[in-house]
Amino acid sequence: MIEQLPQCANLQEPVNSLLELLHQESSLRAEQDTTAIATSLKKAISPQFEIVFAGAFSAGKSMLINALLERELLYSAEGHATGVECYIQYAEPDQERVVLTFLSEAEIREQINLICQRLDLNSPSNINSLDSLGMFREGCEKIIEKEGGESKSERAKQAQALKLLLEGFINNRDRIQTHHNATYSMEQFNFSNLTEAAGYARRGSNSAVLKRLEYYCNHPLLQDGNILVDLPGIDAPVKRDAELTYRKIEHPDTSAVVCVLKPASEGDMTTEETELLEKMKTNPSIRDRVFYDFNRIDQTWYNEQLNQRLKTLIQTQFQGCRVYPTSALLGFWGTQVKHHTSGKDRFGLDTLFAESVKSLGGQENTPQFVNEFNNYCANSRKLLNTSFRVDVKSYETPNENYVRILSEWGNPLLDQLIGDSGIEEFRSAITRYLTEEKRPQLFASLADDLQPLCISLRKHYLDNWRELDSQPREIDAMKKLELEKLSQELQEVGKEFSDHIAEEVNHIIVNADPVFEDDFGKLKAKMVTRLDELLQTFSVKNAYRRATKSHSRNSTAPLMAILVEALYYLANELEDLLVAECEELVTRFCQRLLNGIRKADFYRKLYRLLGNDGGIEKQLKEIEIKLFHGLVNEARTECDRYVRESPRFYDEGTFSIYQFRQTLQQTSQGYDCESMVSAEPAIRQLLKLDFEPKLSATIRQNFRQTINNTLKTQLLPMAEKQANDILQEYDAARAFLEQSLEKEAEEKIARNARLQEGIKGKIDLYNKAVWGINLCLEAALPPELFREHQLPIISDDYCRGVEEIKAELVS
Repeated sequence: MIEQLPQCANLQEPVNSLLELLHQESSLRAEQDTTAIATSLKKAISPQFEIVFAGAFSAGKSMLINALLERELLYSAEGHATGVECYIQYAEPDQERVVLTFLSEAEIREQINLICQRLDLNSPSNINSLDSLGMFREGCEKIIEKEGGESKSERAKQAQALKLLLEGFINNRDRIQTHHNATYSMEQFNFSNLTEAAGYARRGSNSAVLKRLEYYCNHPLLQDGNILVDLPGIDAPVKRDAELTYRKIEHPDTSAVVCVLKPASEGDMTTEETELLEKMKTNPSIRDRVFYDFNRIDQTWYNEQLNQRLKTLIQTQFQGCRVYPTSALLGFWGTQVKHHTSGKDRFGLDTLFAESVKSLGGQENTPQFVNEFNNYCANSRKLLNTSFRVDVKSYETPNENYVRILSEWGNPLLDQLIGDSGIEEFRSAITRYLTEEKRPQLFASLADDLQPLCISLRKHYLDNWRELDSQPREIDAMKKLELEKLSQELQEVGKEFSDHIAEEVNHIIVNADPVFEDDFGKLKAKMVTRLDELLQTFSVKNAYRRATKSHSRNSTAPLMAILVEALYYLANELEDLLVAECEELVTRFCQRLLNGIRKADFYRKLYRLLGNDGGIEKQLKEIEIKLFHGLVNEARTECDRYVRESPRFYDEGTFSIYQFRQTLQQTSQGYDCESMVSAEPAIRQLLKLDFEPKLSATIRQNFRQTINNTLKTQLLPMAEKQANDILQEYDAARAFLEQSLEKEAEEKIARNARLQEGIKGKIDLYNKAVWGINLCLEAALPPELFREHQLPIISDDYCRGVEEIKAELVS
């Protein structure tokens, strides 16, 4: 047990110390997943080690546990699988006991209904009626008798299960609560020892109504916190029972699994068995601590096809795994008959198997073991190359054959049977693992999980130490080093500034600047809104007045003159808006650009090198003016083109030419202003047909490209020139730095010394933690395994002596 290893008593402390050191290094945290470390640490220090026996309905899990402990604790019968959870853990000889938890009445009713459905029977309306339950028991007995015995068919097995469930409910009615699970100690049953309590729990009718059993048993296999867990089958008839097993397989408390598989009798893996293997892989608490037991191996002795299929399955899917073919039934009962019976009790027929032998008709029943024993002797071919010449006589009953054969051949034959069952090999392997291999493997797994973390921390500390150790320790040397780097730093600052500008421009070009997109979207919306307003408020009378004023000799004006005035008016008004919006767009963009530059690392670095921004803000102010003038000119040019009608405005077959003719026909009704004003709606519609496509082309196609190109042609050359200007500031930067370098050098040397001292402290903590873990590993692992898994330390050059640390830990 871990308590027997004082070096490991506080193992959690050094492991947590390493995890805390990792937490302090932000650059390493993302690289290291500490989940596996936490899981393996929990397993290494846990006082309990749960081994779950998992498998399908009637796979033989309970019998296998009985065989493992060489003690009949758990109920096991062919065709009857209970939903009982069984936990078996260690107790001193005088403290053996059993704690029993019963199903609730609601759970029993659910199971009764389920079995009745399978038997095509109507469920009892009231399970508290003894008369009703008695009738159902009689019906179950008739089904069993009709099928030829309780194990002769699946229907008979289900009838037997229902019969036991009903008997268990009747016999234990006073202990079963309606909706809650009642728990009792064995003393409440007046049992004086574990054998009596286990005998009660093992009885089929009692087992049928139990939900959970906790055995506290004296057996060396259970020492060191080992707990054997037997659960319902993964294909249990009650879905809730099967889900319970799957949840346990995925639970972090589960440390190992014994998979009891049925291909030896079935030929292939079932869907549930495959799902079980998959779920085990997802639980990091189990890792490779899995034992595959192919039970009922005796079935392959009589069927060569089954034998070959099992061999193929093991070779293809379980190569390199812990695989154990067993016959738990033959191995367990063979051992019990050998050690606890003799010819006086007919080798257990009058004692071990007394319940199975009883019959109502006077003729003895044959226990399952006796049938399988006779079959082994007569048909298995296991005895062909031995000295045993066993004769199974057809004129004798199975029980008579059994007694005669054992009388003739005795324990040597039983030894051969037990050896062929594979149980001893399985028991030896489990015992060896739990007593010799378990603890070393748990500690080795922890070391394996810690290894990447230790390697990363060690490399990180040494790299940082060496980097700091390579720095000058004298002020003059530090100043010289800083001045030597000056030219390169100025060049880097200039390049970072240029790259920053290029990146900002590129974001705009590819529509990746959300703020700029929002600003441009507002510009487009305002242009569209302004055009609608201009069209709605356009006055033909005002346009007519301007046209006749320009031609004083005339008192009338043509429709074309009105349209010309309208074209100039709309174009100029839209131009004013676009110019104003361009100014706003440029102003907001340049302010954001400046704000971003002020927050950039290169800007702060430039101030450190020069004491100023090297003219960046001045250049940005100048470029803002250039951008504004450039975009204003482009806006004026764009809107000036609005004066010219669209190319297809007068094309034949278009709606615009149709509208134009309709309007002309309306204005030709008279020669005064009134005839023109009356056509104002038609003229507005005509103007709308002309201006909307032109404005759409501007805001959706032309002008965005104009903005992008203006920004690119103005900003990128400026950034390149400014980067070069920054590099030309070398002399000014040198003069400025010389004024402040001495103080900076002093601070940097002091800072490096503090950082180095901090790393030294972390290395000390690291070495102390690693030495603490290594001392535990050295105590827990064999020498060759320790050498393979010990964690790396950091040598004396970087910390206080490791021997000093080790001596402190040992003391």
